[in-house]
Amino acid sequence: MSTQNENKKAVRSAASLIAELLICKKLGWEIGFISGGINAFTQTKFEDTLKAMHEASKEKFWLNVGAISKQELENYLPYTKGVVGSIETVNEELHKKICPSKPIKPYLEMFDNALSLGLKTAITIIIGLGETIDDYPKLAELIQKYKISKIHFYGLNLQKGTIYENKQPPTEEYQAEWIQKTRNDFPEIDIQCGIWADRTDRIATLLKAGANSISKFPALKKFGAKESQEIEKQAELAGRKFLGTLTKLPDIDWDKEVDMLDLDETLKEQIKHKLKQYLLQMEKNIKKTVTP
Repeated sequence: MSTQNENKKAVRSAASLIAELLICKKLGWEIGFISGGINAFTQTKFEDTLKAMHEASKEKFWLNVGAISKQELENYLPYTKGVVGSIETVNEELHKKICPSKPIKPYLEMFDNALSLGLKTAITIIIGLGETIDDYPKLAELIQKYKISKIHFYGLNLQKGTIYENKQPPTEEYQAEWIQKTRNDFPEIDIQCGIWADRTDRIATLLKAGANSISKFPALKKFGAKESQEIEKQAELAGRKFLGTLTKLPDIDWDKEVDMLDLDETLKEQIKHKLKQYLLQMEKNIKKTVTP
């Protein structure tokens, strides 16, 4: 985001987040992390939202909302399993150039604080920014020093108006190389490969390289679409069992699910409204792909 001409705060309503969370849980998807944009919420607002999401899912979350202070981490402890640092690249000179609003040091301090509180640590890395595989040892050192237990490997998504507008996205072989090296050196680490909707054909390669799962795919917007069908196919090609579904909606009384939550009645109605919007779009996608 630092390379874009404008930085806008991405703010989601609590109802939207909880509605999406309920769909994720019922369709068998695991939550990669919670992210609302750095400083998009006040600390109190974010804590209240986390509490409501915890009530809806009965699980703790990974948080990816910038460098969180120790005091904030202590406040979020009842709802948190770990923190995610948006490192993006371990090439320090490259990082200074493309991520000036995301200095690494505050994230490292957050990792130390998180570990002292018994929380887990994770990072995001973007492949294709200008780094080379020769930078891998720096990543390995970071994983070891801060006990990183999960890593998201994204492939650069080209954006107009940025310095990467006319660059080439990383090849699947290059993204796979980073994953494979990490898997070989850290057999127990959770590796999630970021997949955009136009790159679903590389999933089998990345899974075979050592990725545990995929992330970054717009699962609700693309539910039932050809890209989602391709993902399930790619998992099969890789010899993996696909958890949940991206193509079939279960028969669920969604209003009943919301009514069972111990939440404010006004918020419940807002959640039901958002659920209807999401599910309607998902059903439309499925109908588009059904052969007459």
